Amino acid sequence: MGLSTSILLTIALAPLVGCVLAGFLGKFLGRAGSHSVTILGVAISCALSFYVLYQLTLGGAETYNQNIYTWFQIGHFNASVGFLVDRLTAMMLVVVSFVSLLVHVYTIGYMADDDGYKRFFSYISLFTFSMFMLVMSNNFMQLFFGWEAVGLVSYLLIGFWYKRPTAIFANLKAFLVNRVGDFGFLLGIAAVLYFLGTLDYATAFGSAPSLIGKTLQITAGTQWDAATVICICLFIGAMGKSAQVPLHVWLPDSMEGPTPISALIHAATMVTAGIFMVARMSPLFELSQSALSFVMVIGATTALFTGLIGIVQNDIKRVVAYSTLSQLGYMTVALGVSAYSGAVYHLMTHAFFKALLFLGAGSVIIAMHHEQDMRYMGGLRKYMPITWITMWIGSLALCGVPFFSGFYSKDAIIEAVGESHRWGSSYAYFCVMAGALVTGLYTFRQMYLTFHGKERFTVVAHHGHAHHDAHDDHHDDHGHHEPGVLEHAPKESPWVVTLPLVLLAIPSLLVGFFTVGPMLFGNWFGSAIHVDEANNVLAELGQEFHGSLAMALHGFTQLPFFLVLTAFAITTYIYLFNPAMADKIKSALKPLWTVLDRKYWVDNVYFAVFASGGVKLGRLFWKAGDTAVIDDTMVNGSVSLIHRIAATTRRLQSGYLYHYAFAMILGLILLLGGYWFFGSGPIGSGLVGQ
Repeated sequence: MGLSTSILLTIALAPLVGCVLAGFLGKFLGRAGSHSVTILGVAISCALSFYVLYQLTLGGAETYNQNIYTWFQIGHFNASVGFLVDRLTAMMLVVVSFVSLLVHVYTIGYMADDDGYKRFFSYISLFTFSMFMLVMSNNFMQLFFGWEAVGLVSYLLIGFWYKRPTAIFANLKAFLVNRVGDFGFLLGIAAVLYFLGTLDYATAFGSAPSLIGKTLQITAGTQWDAATVICICLFIGAMGKSAQVPLHVWLPDSMEGPTPISALIHAATMVTAGIFMVARMSPLFELSQSALSFVMVIGATTALFTGLIGIVQNDIKRVVAYSTLSQLGYMTVALGVSAYSGAVYHLMTHAFFKALLFLGAGSVIIAMHHEQDMRYMGGLRKYMPITWITMWIGSLALCGVPFFSGFYSKDAIIEAVGESHRWGSSYAYFCVMAGALVTGLYTFRQMYLTFHGKERFTVVAHHGHAHHDAHDDHHDDHGHHEPGVLEHAPKESPWVVTLPLVLLAIPSLLVGFFTVGPMLFGNWFGSAIHVDEANNVLAELGQEFHGSLAMALHGFTQLPFFLVLTAFAITTYIYLFNPAMADKIKSALKPLWTVLDRKYWVDNVYFAVFASGGVKLGRLFWKAGDTAVIDDTMVNGSVSLIHRIAATTRRLQSGYLYHYAFAMILGLILLLGGYWFFGSGPIGSGLVGQ
């Protein structure tokens, strides 16, 4: 039995209908109506996504690959809207729709006091639609449409509180950095069209082996391997979207958006689009060892060095943001060692526990009256038991503690890198191994600072309406209240906030145990992912796999677990028994702390070179081009020339009779003089003589 086109169209379009209704008819629908139509749209998509996954996995359905609508055709090139739904797509659809649905529900509680409530629901539904179009596409054109659409919606969401200058700065930064990546992505798609003559996935992948031996001259006298050029250009797109070094700078700043979008965009969906895209392009990437080494080294660098920055962050959301960067690095490393299923498997498990951590952080922020600095928290576990327990589950999954879902995917990636013999694999292995220690350090530090130890905030009884005002205008500037001073004690968030936390904690705890066998070692993805026999590190690991229980028990004897245990011991001692030691370590390691606090000065370099360079270049064009050439010479110059001519001729039109009489006499004299000179004078007589 095949998948029906109507079901797939409903999955893609249901969130779009919700978006349009909430966006354009929000005034008539009201708040409840707006959140109802958008949640219903995403719920329909989510239910049908699970149905599609069931049909492909257990129902015997074949892979669906059809064009639905032809957008345009030029010669033999055609751009279509079409769907390719195989197990890779189905898994992504379930992850995106499930997390999106929970974020929609959570938003009812989180954005309860916000004026832009209906607009926010419209945006997140539009984002979900864009993501569906990206993952379901069967051609590069539609992929690029979805790619740009999620970029646009993320720009709108990061700058959602547009009265806040920091939010506007952050969304511009995200937009510009992504344009850099998208330029590479567009060049990659153009190269695919140039060499393979098609934008359709199936045709392109089928003729991919024809790239072997083909070269491209980029600079004079140097020939570049065509497959390497295509793959690196496509991967530059992924570096922008999936925030890999050095295009990672936008993601931490994007925390300026409301917390629900941090969970939706920066945990489960948009940032993983790059990982999904590279996995989908596996038939192309397998043709180039150089491109895969490049992918692996970039991923390893991101995994370790962005994780280190997380250790010195004090903003609860930024810790989770740097953790996302680091985990995206792990996924990229997996792609680089040809463990594509390991990368998308980590993408899936990470989506659950990272969305959980973001939404948990949001729950804490609500309880703390929009205070995000962990230095003014502490001891919250007795006030917020559900948030506390669920965040611990998410944290242990993130650290890769055996039996939690993150362990199965993360451990497999570390093992796969250890098995690989590709250029750069030893550097990558060091980075992902050290990353395990770093992850433990920033995760446990965050949990202790937030939920354990003594309370570092004071509660003052509020007077009448004071609390309402403070809560109402937090969106314009969350720094208006005094740090660490709360008007009443923190309390557990409402059920619309805690229910999504519980529903995300369940897969964070269990999904790895039940899926690791088939998805990682059982060729579950089938033909959706192509790996050459020589590169198949997961197949080598699969020979040692004896079930999820054995893998978890073996995990307790492995180095990553001992590194996490070390991090747990260090943070427990410092933050529970000797809090003063944290400041001593900071002052002892001041130079290192400064490097991390300044984020390796990458932002400063970008500002100095690109931002201020761009401003200076713009100013030069403005002064020299706009002002001097266009305004002063062309526009004002021509105006002043005509003005001068007009002023001169105006003097001749004085209106006085004696002026005109004088002009007539002068004209007569000139006429007579001319006649004499040219007619009977020296020139005239000479001409007649000839």
